[in-house]
Amino acid sequence: MLHRAGQLKFFGEHESLADAVAFGRWLAVQRSREWVVYAKRPFAGPEAVLAYLSRYTHRVAISNRRLVSMDDAGVTFRWKDYRANGRTWHKTMTLAPEEFLRCFLLHVLPTGFHRIRHYGLLANAGRRENLAREDVC
Repeated sequence: MLHRAGQLKFFGEHESLADAVAFGRWLAVQRSREWVVYAKRPFAGPEAVLAYLSRYTHRVAISNRRLVSMDDAGVTFRWKDYRANGRTWHKTMTLAPEEFLRCFLLHVLPTGFHRIRHYGLLANAGRRENLAREDVC
C-alpha cells in the first residue's frame, strides 16, 4: 500500500526495491521465510521492563528543564543513570549538535501515530464514558 503510493524510499544497496516488481519479489521471499523471534527474559523482571518503557511512552523525548546549555560545541543535558545508586544517579552529557538532533528525532513519532497515553480506553475523549462502562473490567 505505501509502496504503491510512493511513500517508501529506498537508498544505497536497496534502491532497486523502488521498482514494484522487485519489491514484490523481495516481499515474497520474506513471507516464505520462517521468522523466529528470540526474546530473552528480562534480567530484572517484567516490572523493570515496564518501568523502562513507561519512561518513553508517556513523556516527551526531553523536557526543557533537563537542557543545561547549548553552543557550537554541543548540547549539554541532564539524564538519569538508572543503573547507578545514590548521588551518581543524576549525570550530565554533552553531545555534538548533530548527534543530539539525531537522538532526539529517534523519539519523534511519525505522522498518524499516537502516544499511548492519548489513545485507547483512557484517552481524554472518552475516558469518563469508558470508565463508567461495566463491561470494561
